Amino acid sequence: MQKQKETCTRFGTEFVESLPLEKLGIAIDTIGQKPINGLRHKAENGTCGWYIWCGEDLKQEDDFFKPLHVSHIQEYLPEIHKYLGLPPGYRFLVAEGYEDVWYDPELLVI
Repeated sequence: MQKQKETCTRFGTEFVESLPLEKLGIAIDTIGQKPINGLRHKAENGTCGWYIWCGEDLKQEDDFFKPLHVSHIQEYLPEIHKYLGLPPGYRFLVAEGYEDVWYDPELLVI
């Protein structure tokens, strides 16, 4: 959690914890591709709002994202754990030697 707080401080945002038993959506089949992308909607129904995928394309298929408890992200993509404290409305894109974090107000539109 400390690295998440440090990331939020670095980008000038509030820290909004993703609780270990909350779920995020992850595109398991894309792991290993670059870049790694994440976006956070508002939390609801036991989710933290995060959606994570790897590669260039965000697919629209209903089964693209699978639910995963936040506590298990370290097993799949440990390098993104530090971003999971960014608040709803934030996105990230990371690859070797590259990091981009930005606010996208469209993520908060209902």
